[in-house]
Amino acid sequence: MDSLIEQIKSLPDSPGVYQYFDELGRLLYVGKAKSLKNRVKSYFRFTPSFAPAPNLSPRIYKMVHETKKIEYIVVNSENDALILENSLIKQLKPKYNILLRDDKTFPYIYIDFDEPFARPKITRKVIKGKKVRYFGPFSTAAKDILDSIYELFPLVQKDGCLSQKKACLFYQLKRCPAPCEGKITQKEYLKILNDSIEYIVDKNRIIQKLSERMESLSEELRFEEAAQIRDRIKRIQQSQIHSDMDLAKLEDIDIIAVYAEKSRAALVRMFMRNGKVISSSSKIFRFDEERGFDIEEAYKRAVLEFYGQDSPLTAKKIYTAHPFEESQEVVSVLKERFKKPLSIRSPKRGEGKRVTELALLNAKEILRKEGKSQQLPKRLKELLKLESTPYRIEIFDNSHLRGKAPVGAMVVWENGRFLKSDYRHFNLASKDEYSQMRELLSRRCESFIKSPPPDLWVIDGGEALRVLAEDILSKYGVVLEVIAISKEKKSNKTYRSKGKASDTIHTKFGPLSLSPFDERLNLLQKLRDEAHRFALEFHKKQRLKIEKEISLLKAKGIGEAKLKRALDYFGSFENIKNASLEELCEILGPKTAKSLKSTIS
Repeated sequence: MDSLIEQIKSLPDSPGVYQYFDELGRLLYVGKAKSLKNRVKSYFRFTPSFAPAPNLSPRIYKMVHETKKIEYIVVNSENDALILENSLIKQLKPKYNILLRDDKTFPYIYIDFDEPFARPKITRKVIKGKKVRYFGPFSTAAKDILDSIYELFPLVQKDGCLSQKKACLFYQLKRCPAPCEGKITQKEYLKILNDSIEYIVDKNRIIQKLSERMESLSEELRFEEAAQIRDRIKRIQQSQIHSDMDLAKLEDIDIIAVYAEKSRAALVRMFMRNGKVISSSSKIFRFDEERGFDIEEAYKRAVLEFYGQDSPLTAKKIYTAHPFEESQEVVSVLKERFKKPLSIRSPKRGEGKRVTELALLNAKEILRKEGKSQQLPKRLKELLKLESTPYRIEIFDNSHLRGKAPVGAMVVWENGRFLKSDYRHFNLASKDEYSQMRELLSRRCESFIKSPPPDLWVIDGGEALRVLAEDILSKYGVVLEVIAISKEKKSNKTYRSKGKASDTIHTKFGPLSLSPFDERLNLLQKLRDEAHRFALEFHKKQRLKIEKEISLLKAKGIGEAKLKRALDYFGSFENIKNASLEELCEILGPKTAKSLKSTIS
């Protein structure tokens, strides 16, 4: 206790980030402050005895009560502190911080008017250029909208078309005006481009044209093509919240609403352009009830996460359904980031209030539709003695054939389903399974700043790999729980019969053996098998690719022994391709090196 008091008294009167740790050294909380000394002191009462301050919320009071050590990082400004705080929370996932895991970047359609015959394209990042115009963001269906534009308007269809200097098939199909042959002027082309923009802005016009096209195809008995158009219409329609709301002012506004109940929270984003809702997105997050939920911190995280460094900013106003204390500090960071005017506020009346209420209503409806929280994650928490409920789980496996084409795989399970969009595979350099897993997990840790840690890691393997994973996480300063699941073996062969395999679950408290019919074991087996399938599938692709490249090089007269020597030294064909001629000469000799370099260049 005296040690903690001394730590607090020694804090500097400077902006920075502070970190609270419990008696086991686990990270509890990360916060930022204009003055580290004043901010941290506000959490405590020093007389008549040292204790958490009585005015704290139950959640923060519990966190302060568990705090046994404080560390801090001094920065130059409060803005720097806010940015560092957000980055550390994403990477380290402290126990009492709100983490709205939402690393998805939204696509935008953009047009660079500096190009003489510009064409709409899709991006998820800021495009350099003074005359770049963005449309969106689009939560879904951006490609469907773009494909429809190119079908409805005769525009330059591909980037390479203008370099051909000769009209191609698109001109014959009347889908391109052939500026490559000078068949249209820039002024005439710009008019067509501006007409297409009206359809990008108003998706109802696209839907109307597609509906007419679908009916025409049906009348011609081209039912398969009509069905494709029908599916495209559905995807475009599903990309927005249906609302007849139309603001009197033609404003560009992003609306964010967070609604929480019990152990769940829903986040809804609506994007209004020219006074109309053009698209929306939603996501459900889960949290442990006993830790509570800070809605103000949730809004801060939601804004900072969405408006990342590389994301285009196409709105001048952000409305939130609830006010949050640090909104103006967030505005300051975003203004500095984007060099654009911006405001964040929570409207109390008028049209602004109506649109935020609409977003909040949709957040409540999302939770209502989802129904009761699934009980299986909570039962896993109890079985495995976890600190938090594992609503999001990452599962890892690797695959190789006698050390050849080693690959790693990560699959993700969240809220009762596999998230294939979050799956990742890795080409590995290590030859043995232990080293491969070390490489795989280390690379995942390095990506925590972009994609925050889950609630639980599951490793396909035994106790040795579980301990390895814990050591790697400790090295990166991340508090994340890990289990491993190893397959039952009979006569030294893996026994995988469903409903009969008594696999072992390895935890930090020791091994667990469950009934083969236990649904908790069955879930972990399902997760493990999906990671194994994904790893094996990628391994087969890489092996086929290597075999094709070996066949090609053999055909060029390069022997198998020298190929093996190069692969053993460089690790992969990609590294061989990137190696300099001097490096190849050292390993293969001048003649073979020159032949190899000319073949793969």
